[in-house]
Amino acid sequence: MKVNHLDHVNIITEDVSGTARFYADLLDLDVRDGPGGMRADLVQWVYDDAGRPIVHVNKAGSFTPLGRSPKPGADTNALHHVAFNCNGHGEMVTRLSDRGLAFAENAVPAIGLKQLFVTDPNGVLLELNFYEA
Repeated sequence: MKVNHLDHVNIITEDVSGTARFYADLLDLDVRDGPGGMRADLVQWVYDDAGRPIVHVNKAGSFTPLGRSPKPGADTNALHHVAFNCNGHGEMVTRLSDRGLAFAENAVPAIGLKQLFVTDPNGVLLELNFYEA
């Protein structure tokens, strides 16, 4: 057994369509309904350009495996951040600024990495990683 890669992240929210649009607009992703007749008001999936559903957005209270009922908001418990490997650092700085989103920058020159940190509408911290070629 081995882990191949991170499959997706699930975000619990009171605003399914707004959260899905945030990810789609900011990260150039595609919002689609969940498979198998899932109700669009309860779940939206956000896909990358390779057709992989990388962010699942669920309405608070609609997804409770193992009896868990996470609440959206600034306190995301043990989850510190979600990281995305990205391209186009300068373009992303412009997008964040144009949207009036507060963000922080970091650089790790030893590995050719520039990072941007921004929170989604539910308080989830996003780490956007840009590796220099």
